[in-house]
Amino acid sequence: MAKVQPRTLSGFMELLPAQQIQFDRIVSILRESYSLYGYTPLDTPLIEASEVLLAKGGGETEKQIYRFMKGDTDLSLRFDLTVPLAKYVALNYNQLAFPFRRFQIGKVYRGERAQRGRFREFYQADIDVIGDGKLDISNDAEIPAIIYRTFTALGLKRFQIRVNNRKILNGFYAMLGLTRQSGAIMRTVDKLDKIGEKSVRELLTSEEIGLTEQQAAEILKFIDIRGTNAEVLAALEGYRGRNPLFDEGLDELTTVVRHLAAFGVPEANFAVDLTIARGLDYYTGTVYETTMLDHPEIGSICSGGRYDNLAEYYTDKQLPGVGISIGLTRLFFVLEDQGYLNEQMNTAPVDALILPMTEDMAPSIALATQLRNAGIRAQIHAEQKKFKQKMSYADKIRVPYVIFLGDDEVKEGVAAVKNMRTGEQVKVTPDQAVAQIQAGLEELNQGTPILDKGTQG
Repeated sequence: MAKVQPRTLSGFMELLPAQQIQFDRIVSILRESYSLYGYTPLDTPLIEASEVLLAKGGGETEKQIYRFMKGDTDLSLRFDLTVPLAKYVALNYNQLAFPFRRFQIGKVYRGERAQRGRFREFYQADIDVIGDGKLDISNDAEIPAIIYRTFTALGLKRFQIRVNNRKILNGFYAMLGLTRQSGAIMRTVDKLDKIGEKSVRELLTSEEIGLTEQQAAEILKFIDIRGTNAEVLAALEGYRGRNPLFDEGLDELTTVVRHLAAFGVPEANFAVDLTIARGLDYYTGTVYETTMLDHPEIGSICSGGRYDNLAEYYTDKQLPGVGISIGLTRLFFVLEDQGYLNEQMNTAPVDALILPMTEDMAPSIALATQLRNAGIRAQIHAEQKKFKQKMSYADKIRVPYVIFLGDDEVKEGVAAVKNMRTGEQVKVTPDQAVAQIQAGLEELNQGTPILDKGTQG
């Protein structure tokens, strides 16, 4: 029979066991961090009716979607977690309590060109809080606080959450008489980090957008306002009174900055940045982008913002919200590629590997049961292989402890416990083995999944 060559599709990532454990540890910290702020977990279907997912329709999204027919039913794979959230809230409105706070970590699918660090199947980690009619501005400040706590818990230190408000930008463009072009201007300005000021200026003055050189210069001067958060806000105060939407956005941004200190976010990790616009017209107020200070070339590793009406394509109810999304697969790839993953953390699938050296398996089974009852992950290697092969297996899975049970150990009521990191081997009672392994694991599992190079000695 001809063999099929095994392969993984381009743009789809599979991890080896140790990598998967590292990835799952990151996911676990995300879940724990989000839960601290009262967000409930949510899981929505991977497949939806195409008319539901594409209610808004058009643009690049529709070109990238994985869409297929099953019988007479037109189906699509979800391309983000926000549209399914909108459907979920509209569908379950009467059963939900508002504000509704949810987090979701799941796979999404986009048929874009696969390249290094860009995937067609990838995990997103989203949090959103949805209001019923209104949503207090304090939620816009809490989101960066959650980002800060989450990334700090993961071990990142050298990151910055950049914040702006699109009402400020729309109000400023209105002052210049450019309301009609404001969407195109913001999408162009959002490319500033990628293509540079010269290219942005050329796009702004192109026939498509149609700004004068003076208008382009005023916009670039405005978004280039720099300094501390207090200095940037003070500079913006100079524009107050010229446009009501601008004033509203400035009030919101000032409130967000004021609340951030109370939420415990250091100014070193947070900056008002007028270049942040987010390319989607979807956002209507506060917007966020988070970057690694030592790797600005990577771009945003976490982004989002405020929107006026989450579910406008599914219900007449006004459901404002604010949220962020982490491209988790891409972030993991970047961290691994740049050497940020903590290789010293325990990535073994088990804590203790028991090697029976007798024909009677009962003592090994009893010891494994005792270890598991104590919360220690234990495995019995019962395969008929040579001792050297068994030890090679232990090395390959990087198990912290190997326990030998031979006739002598069984007679003496002890176990030979070997610390695979230090090479030390001792004979102890089963109770002592439990205590020794627990103490060793507590030390081994210290630290964070990520070692930020900016803080390494």
